[in-house]
Amino acid sequence: MPELPDLAVVADALHASLTGRPVASARALAPLAVRGTPAELEALVGQQVASVARAGKYLDLDLDRDRVVVNPMLTGRFQLAARGEKAPSGVALELVFGPRAIGVPADAAPWTRGAAWLPGDDAPVTVRYRDPTQMGKIYLLPAGVERPVPGRGPGEMGPDALDPDLSLDVWRDRIRKHPGELKNLLRNQTFVAGIGNAYSDEILWAARLLPFRKRSTLAPEEVDELYRSTRSVLTDAIALLRKRVPPTFEKQVRDHLSTHNKGGEACPRCGTRITAVTAGGFPTGFCRGCQR
Repeated sequence: MPELPDLAVVADALHASLTGRPVASARALAPLAVRGTPAELEALVGQQVASVARAGKYLDLDLDRDRVVVNPMLTGRFQLAARGEKAPSGVALELVFGPRAIGVPADAAPWTRGAAWLPGDDAPVTVRYRDPTQMGKIYLLPAGVERPVPGRGPGEMGPDALDPDLSLDVWRDRIRKHPGELKNLLRNQTFVAGIGNAYSDEILWAARLLPFRKRSTLAPEEVDELYRSTRSVLTDAIALLRKRVPPTFEKQVRDHLSTHNKGGEACPRCGTRITAVTAGGFPTGFCRGCQR
């Protein structure tokens, strides 16, 4: 499942690559994944990209007039490809962008500037959204058309987990309003947005907290440590993925995680054998030796 670190890298790369380019063609190869009409999809052609950004676990493509929002869910991936490169199986949407005159946008992330994978301004660029299960969805949002995006309505998405305004004081106030187990809390997008199954395991391992502990059992210092671990784990992951994910950006890297999908292996901190269970249909990895 693409989570905040995965999508942060994709958004940076696509913003640097696409901003200022016009849409040259738009094809829905798996129409069931697209929420919008063929006419709305065709109307994207000719519009110029204003920005590409991440919002929680969504990717937003803003054009001159319309918007495209992608929720990749469990199996969606993005591919930045040279035009003419054969499309892999499972592509749901393909967008081709023409050359641009403005160059890399001024607000492009510093790590993208001068990157070997960055397409030349005079070359067309193809972006593919690949989702073999069609579980994820692409929402076409033409100007003046009210089309709800599940999870993005009022009150449905909390502050981004790396939002600068999500201070420790704000975290303390918000966490008091959310009962239940810690892993479910971190995955709850109304609490904070962007964290999914894999990184919730990593954050809880970093904070030395068991995933099935109740939020109500946390001491004040554990609440604070959970905040610090959330910020550090996600920030460190983004830095690592910037180095390991390019050039196609559909690659999902998980081998750096300490406990997720590592059942039976030694905990990298204390050496205890990692426990792996499936709870609610989601695999969970944790260490009984150093998580409490």
